[in-house]
Amino acid sequence: MKLISIIIAAILGLTYGQYYYGFIFSQKICLFAGLTLVMPTLFNVQLSDIKLVFDYKGLLLKAMLVNYIALPLIALGIGLLTDSFGIAAGLFLLSVLSGGGMVMHWIKNSNSNTSIGFILLFINILLVTLSLLMLHTFGIYTSEYFGESYMDGANISNFAKAVIMLLIVIPFIVSRVIIFIKPLKDFISAKQGLISNISIFLIVFYLFGLQSSQSLFELYDFEPELIYISIVAVIAFYAAVFTLARLVYDLESPQERAAFWHSITRYITLALVISTFSTGTFGVAMLVPIMFAYIIQIPFSVLIDKYMFK
Repeated sequence: MKLISIIIAAILGLTYGQYYYGFIFSQKICLFAGLTLVMPTLFNVQLSDIKLVFDYKGLLLKAMLVNYIALPLIALGIGLLTDSFGIAAGLFLLSVLSGGGMVMHWIKNSNSNTSIGFILLFINILLVTLSLLMLHTFGIYTSEYFGESYMDGANISNFAKAVIMLLIVIPFIVSRVIIFIKPLKDFISAKQGLISNISIFLIVFYLFGLQSSQSLFELYDFEPELIYISIVAVIAFYAAVFTLARLVYDLESPQERAAFWHSITRYITLALVISTFSTGTFGVAMLVPIMFAYIIQIPFSVLIDKYMFK
């Protein structure tokens, strides 16, 4: 159902943008994502969990090496083969945004260690600015290979500052306040799945309804082959990530299973927000692999949970 709702939201967004001139991008969408997707996950982040960072420093270091070195290298290799600056950038952005809104669901469902899961989730949120810096570095050093120009340092820097405030600082402060309002906290925790689904629907609708997203129609008309290249690239990426994670993590360990889920799932909604902001630099093709990631990651995760952890 979630996959179907995302596809419907994208179609409705594109339809709205085509007939009503589309929305103008606002960074307020980041605040909306922060309060509806990030903030509820921070209720379970406790200062006492910091001790686990030292207890499992080896595992956390391994997860960081996988998520911020190995996976970007995989995405870079596949991206260079696509011969498309936009597709390569979209795939690279996915590779540096680990976890996401549903990762804790899969961690709980597979009887993995939720404390480690929350620590990794919090670390990945804190490292969003690193992810943006890596995307900026990707643009600098690959633009010549693709025969494109890249001049976006100031925009990335400004957007990174906004991301820190809207996706990290404000949601964390709000979560600390709501913790003391028990009825509200209990309500949000009980309805977290519904809140997440509704917010993702609205975010996808808004992002695909943007004026800049309407260029997807031109992409389909003039370069339809990029659609098929994106599908193959995303499938190859997820297959390579799964293979690597399966080899690196001991899935008999609840702690390592939590890290496994953080490596094989990507924060797609956040990637979509960032890519929409970045299409002026990398091209509208950047959106395509991220949209296909929704279509692949959700059933992919269901199959892994069903056949590997049941």
